[in-house]
Amino acid sequence: MATPEALEPQQFNPLNPEETAELLKENKEEPVAHQPDQGKLARELEFLYGVPLQVSVEVGRARILLKDLLQMGEGYVVELDKQAGAPLDLYVNSRLIARGEAVKVGDKFGIKLTEVVSQSDRIENLG
Repeated sequence: MATPEALEPQQFNPLNPEETAELLKENKEEPVAHQPDQGKLARELEFLYGVPLQVSVEVGRARILLKDLLQMGEGYVVELDKQAGAPLDLYVNSRLIARGEAVKVGDKFGIKLTEVVSQSDRIENLG
């Protein structure tokens, strides 16, 4: 079981450029047909591109009783609501954006997206 200090949020560390390029090569798919309205929308939102966002990946959730929380110690297992092998949820600022599977990138974890909310739905859900 991790210590409370180990559970604190970590500073964002970008991927190594070579690792990122390798992942992009592995996951390259056919380009999506360009929609004329997307270019206009991208230009209108350009001033927002530098805004930092909080990204998190959720493995699963559980509800526990206070008495169980107080009894937790090293080796204690919390059973989550998702099945092993189920897609992980990717949230941006607490909003579900995509689902995917865990991958190893060098000595770090990453998420390979398998299902992504459409761009128009993502923009609509910003507010």
